[in-house]
Amino acid sequence: MPEKIDPYRSYGQKLISLFAKLLFSGKSHSLIELSKMLNCSKQTVLRLVGDIRRSYGVDIEEMKEGRKRFYRIKRLSASKPVINLTDTELNALYMCKIFAQHLLGHGFLEEANRGLEKNRALFPDEKQGSFNHFASFYSGSIDYTSHHKTILLIINAMENKKICKITYKAIMSKKAKTFYIKPLKIFSHRDTVYLHAKKARTPKKPYDDPDFDPLLAIHRIRKIETTDRLFTIPKDYDFEKVFNKKFGVIKEEAFRVELEFSGWAAAYVSERIWSADQKIVKKRDGKTRLTFSTSSEPELISSMLSFGDEVKVIKPKWLVDEIKEVVNKMERVYE
Repeated sequence: MPEKIDPYRSYGQKLISLFAKLLFSGKSHSLIELSKMLNCSKQTVLRLVGDIRRSYGVDIEEMKEGRKRFYRIKRLSASKPVINLTDTELNALYMCKIFAQHLLGHGFLEEANRGLEKNRALFPDEKQGSFNHFASFYSGSIDYTSHHKTILLIINAMENKKICKITYKAIMSKKAKTFYIKPLKIFSHRDTVYLHAKKARTPKKPYDDPDFDPLLAIHRIRKIETTDRLFTIPKDYDFEKVFNKKFGVIKEEAFRVELEFSGWAAAYVSERIWSADQKIVKKRDGKTRLTFSTSSEPELISSMLSFGDEVKVIKPKWLVDEIKEVVNKMERVYE
C-alpha cells in the first residue's frame, strides 16, 4: 500500500478544513487546488466532498471548465452582520499573512487562513481582497511546522505567567542543557523566531544570576513543559528598549561604530534604520558615513562582510583590527 501524502493529519481534520474552505470563501476551488491545500490525493478530496454531501446534506456544486473540476458551496442570501473591517484592512491582513507565512508553520498558517476566509464570507464578492497581489521570498528560512506545539505551549505559559522547564541546544553546543525560564516575549528577527525570557531558579538549588537574559531560538528548543510555579513580569521590562535601540539581537556590552560606505551600499544603508541613535552623513564624493550603536560584535562583522569592498570600518580601532584578521583568515581558506 502506498504511503499517505500526509500521514500525520486525520481524515476528520481534512473534512473540517475542506468544509470551512468551501463555506467561508464562497468561491469555486479546483480539485487540484483543494488537493494541494489538504496535502492529499484528488481521490481523497472527492471522497471528502461525497461525505459532506451525504452526512450533512450540504449542497456542494460541481462545475467543469475544460478538463478541470471546481467545487463550491452556494452562498445563502441571508442578511449579514454589520462589521467595521474594510476591504483595505482585509488586504493589509492578507499582506501580513503572506509576508509572514514562512514564520508561521503549517498549523498557524491554516488558522490564519481560516480567520481571513471567515471575514471574506461577510464581504460582497467585489470587495473580498486578494492574496494574489502578494508573495514572499523565503530561501534559507526555517520550517516551523514541527514547532507548532512548542509555540502554543509558550503562548499559554505567557498568558498564565507560568515558569517553564526547557531543554535547549545552542548552535555551538555539543549537548543540550536543561534549565527553567520565565517566558516574556516571542519575536522574529531575520526570518528566525526567538523567545526572550528571564532565567528562573532551578528547584532545590540557589539562584544563579546570569550576565544576560536567555535569548532562545525556538527551533532549537528540544523539550519544554509548563510548571505550576508562577512568575511576575518585571515592571521595568521594555522589549523595545532592550532590542530596538541598538543594532544586533545579541545583547552584550554596547559600543559605537563608524563606517564608510560607497557604491550601491551607500544608498542601501541610507534607506534603513540601524539603531535609534544612528547618524548618517552623505559626503560630496558619493560616500556615506554611518555611525550607530551596536551590542553584537559577531552580527556587526557578519553584516559588514556582506558589503564586500563597499564598506570600510573607521572606528573603533580594535574593530578595524578584528576585520583585518577575519579577512586574512578568509584569504588563507582560499589559498
